[in-house]
Amino acid sequence: MTNAIKTLFAVSSLALLGAASLCADTVQTKDGAKLIGKVTKIDAGNIYLDTTYAGPLVIKQKEVIAIQTDAPIAVRLATGAQLAGTLTTDAAGALVVTGPEGAITTTVTKVAAAWPTTGKDPELVALERHWAYEASVDIEGTTGNKDQLGTGASFSAKLVTPEDTLQYYTAYNRQETSGVKSADQFKAGIDYADNYAPRSSWFLRDEGGYDRIMDITFDDTAAAGVGYDFIKTSEDTLTGRVGLAYRYTGYGTVGEPAVNSAAGDFEIEHDLKHHTWEMGNKLAVVPALNNLSDVIVTQDSFFQIPLLNPKWKLRIGVANDYNGQPSPGFQRLDTTYYTRLILDWIQ
Repeated sequence: MTNAIKTLFAVSSLALLGAASLCADTVQTKDGAKLIGKVTKIDAGNIYLDTTYAGPLVIKQKEVIAIQTDAPIAVRLATGAQLAGTLTTDAAGALVVTGPEGAITTTVTKVAAAWPTTGKDPELVALERHWAYEASVDIEGTTGNKDQLGTGASFSAKLVTPEDTLQYYTAYNRQETSGVKSADQFKAGIDYADNYAPRSSWFLRDEGGYDRIMDITFDDTAAAGVGYDFIKTSEDTLTGRVGLAYRYTGYGTVGEPAVNSAAGDFEIEHDLKHHTWEMGNKLAVVPALNNLSDVIVTQDSFFQIPLLNPKWKLRIGVANDYNGQPSPGFQRLDTTYYTRLILDWIQ
């Protein structure tokens, strides 16, 4: 009886495993890997596969030679043709999309996009206006030879479409070293960019704030100009900007003249995304035109990884603020090293 139960259990297990394999999608790569899971999307040259053994995977489409799905999926080819059906790969390596209205034979590389039949084309989703929000907090402290406590917070809201981008942002940073305040800085700004051509844009921006440690009671830069995307993909962007600006910087020191001048505006921003990490670099140089040595330079570089909940991220970075002509007794350069907990979401 015991042997019969064992045999029944083994047969049942094999049946369940067989059923599971029949209900799973497969993706085969050029190097021979056969990945089993659920194809959720094909977009921008990537195949997205949900797995029970490794979580969500992102596979380069150009590295895939075969796809098979157990349920219909909506497919759009590079030619614009669309069909909903199951995907199979024949003996010759061709991809076959089979639906109620017939079949289309193509190749994996000619699939422009795929999505669940109950969902939307990723291209249409990208055209929809949506708000992207990001909130962060920094809390750092040390004790021993020197007591130091640092706190910071920031928030940004970005309205994104392929045609334009509108962003509001604000940030505050405070540091205290051995009971003495060593950083007390606030800034807020607005940035609008209109993409009038696939890689070209014009922009308007305004940023204001204060820095009590640098004795800046109010600082404001308003700029306008043009931008160009040297690299523009869903994973990698490199954008340069050049324009004219107006700069005002008021100081708290009695007798210290305010900066009140037209200025240049030179910016470069690079963002590189991977499904498990992200790197970013931003540099802005704003020289006063009546005195080129009076220049403001801001720089921020970071490395970011997602946490268990992908909406939460951990960012480690360094930021530099350079003032070419600070008030007497103040250094030109401020450097901040930070560890930041970030929450982002889309609405």
